Amino acid sequence: MEFTQETALKRVQFAEDAWNSRDLERVARGYSEDSEWRNRTTFVKGRAEIVEFLRHKWEKELDYKLKKTLWGFRGNRMAVSFEYEWHDAAGQWYRSYGVELWEFDDDGLMRRRQASINDAPIEEAERRVF
Repeated sequence: MEFTQETALKRVQFAEDAWNSRDLERVARGYSEDSEWRNRTTFVKGRAEIVEFLRHKWEKELDYKLKKTLWGFRGNRMAVSFEYEWHDAAGQWYRSYGVELWEFDDDGLMRRRQASINDAPIEEAERRVF
C-alpha cells in the first residue's frame, strides 16, 4: 500500500475516530493479526494483545480524548503527532503527547506501530482536546 496526501489524511482521521470511540474491537480491526507495537516501554504483538492493552489503558485513562496530526508519509509508512487528555480515578488530568511511526501491510492494515509518549499533569481548565 502506498499513500497519497488524501489517503494518508483519511487514514489518520480513521485512526483518531476509532481510538476516540474507545471501542476495543473497532480499534483492533485497523491492525494486522500479527501487528507489533511499542508503546512507551510496553511491547504488544497481535490483535488479542492490542485489545487487552487497550482495555487496561482505558480503565486507567478516564474520559480519554485524542487528536492526531499527520506529519509525513512515504510509501507504506507515516509519522503522526498526537496529544490526548485524560484523568485518573483521583481526578488528576493529564495531557499525553508524542509521535507515532506507522507501517502498513498490502491490505492497508497497520503492521507496526512505535509510540513515544510523554505525560504532563494539567489542570482541568487547561484542557484543549474536546
